[in-house]
This record gives sequence, C-alpha cells and structure tokens, in this order.
Amino acid sequence: MNFPLARQSFYQEIQQNDNQIDLAKAALYIAQEEYPTLDPAEYLNVLDVMAGEVAQRLKEQRYPLRIVRAINGYLYEDLGFTGNTRDYYDPCNSFLNDAIARRTGIPITLALIYLEIARRLDFPMVGIGMPGHFLIRPEFEGAGIFVDAFNRGEVLFTEDCEQRLQQIYGPEVSMRPEFLTAVTRKQFLARILTNLKMIYLNRGDSEKCLGAIERILLLFPDSPLELRDRGLFYYQNGRWTQARQDLQTYLDRVPQAEDASVIRQILDRITWQENE
Repeated sequence: MNFPLARQSFYQEIQQNDNQIDLAKAALYIAQEEYPTLDPAEYLNVLDVMAGEVAQRLKEQRYPLRIVRAINGYLYEDLGFTGNTRDYYDPCNSFLNDAIARRTGIPITLALIYLEIARRLDFPMVGIGMPGHFLIRPEFEGAGIFVDAFNRGEVLFTEDCEQRLQQIYGPEVSMRPEFLTAVTRKQFLARILTNLKMIYLNRGDSEKCLGAIERILLLFPDSPLELRDRGLFYYQNGRWTQARQDLQTYLDRVPQAEDASVIRQILDRITWQENE
C-alpha cells in the first residue's frame, strides 16, 4: 500500500473483526494524518488516567446510573468538557486528540471519550447513530437509557430521543427503531470521516475531502456513493482512468440512481478527453 504511515496503521487496525477494533486507536490514526507527529500512545495513556480517576470515585458501588453520574461529574464538572456550540464545524472537533486536549468537540468525539472511559471501567457502552445527533447507551439488553455526551452526559429515554430528533428535523419526522440501533465500530469510524468529508467539502479543501473518502472506502469498499464521490474528485483532477473506473462501478451498482444521466455524461466527456 502506498499510503502514509498513519493510514497504514488505520488500515491494519480495521482489518480485525469489528468487535476487536480499538476505536480510540483508529480515531487517533485518523487524526494522525492531520498531525503527523501525533503519538497515539500519549492520548491512550490520558484515557487510562481519566478512567483510573473515575474508578477511585466508584469503589465497589458500580451500578449503571452511579457509573454514569461518576463519569459525568468527572468529565463535565471537574474537567469542564463541553460540546462545541460556538464553532461546531471546526474540523478539530472531529479529531480525538483535539477533543481531549481542548475539552470540547462534537457529539461523536465526546461520545468516544465517554465510551473509552466506560470500557476501561468494565462498563461497555455502544454508539447510537441517531440522525443529526450521536448518542451512546449501556451495552446490555433492556438498558432503557441513552446518554448525550454532547450535553453534559444528559440521561435520555426513548421519548426524549424522539423529542431531540424533532428539534433537529421538525415535528414531521418521527422516531424509527433503526434510529436507536447500535452502530458497528466501522460505522462509528465512518461517521467521524463523513463529518470531516462534509466539513472539507464545504471549505473547498478537495485534497483533505478526498482523503476522508478514501478512508471511508477502506472501511466500506463497496459503498456506491463514496465511489461516485471519489470518481468525481478524480475527474476534476484529470485522473481519467481512475475516474472512469469509480463512476462506471457506481452506475453498475446503482443503475437507476437519480444522477445516473449526469454520471453518464461525465463518462462520455472522459472518453472524449482520452481521445483528444
């Protein structure tokens, strides 16, 4: 693989079975492409220390709500972690090292810190990919509660999640069971990368946007939309052979796509360019 070292490390980490992927390591490898001198071990050690300090508060009484309260008190009251509402679309919010160092971030990075502390306390939690707002919950059947790491660890019930969903999308959007389904670790990482992809796209940073797409495709090589978007970037940069391959694969997999006619026109232009 002709990848930078950080991407090679990311690729190696995600080759494991999904439940064996170390989310914190993989997220730090994502950040390492932005910060080449970043030492993942430094931030993993910080998470170890944080979990150790929470553990000292718990002693023997480790029932679920007590653990949640202990993590909340430590993260939000003692350390001052907070959701970044002032500059939500700052790419730094999507990097785990920055979220730890700056003590602020977006829902998914704060959720990751929370998950990693909980895991070290032998209280596993999982990510919940609710549209528009990432949540977490304890990883056992019938837990019945969700935690909003972006809002100071607020404990939510299903009705609260629906209310939050409607605050984002309006009252016409109702809760569906799949909105509160646990995400896999690969899906968790893909959501971080998708956030970065959209931030860089809106900023016009095509190189970093392409880097995010390429890593999503390492996670999900058959994703039609990511193949399409990579093909469009290749086309814009005159990489005709690679563009044709991705765009043709997209059409083969989604022949009835709404943008199929536009993609076919681009493929015709690529053929014309190659014959010039």
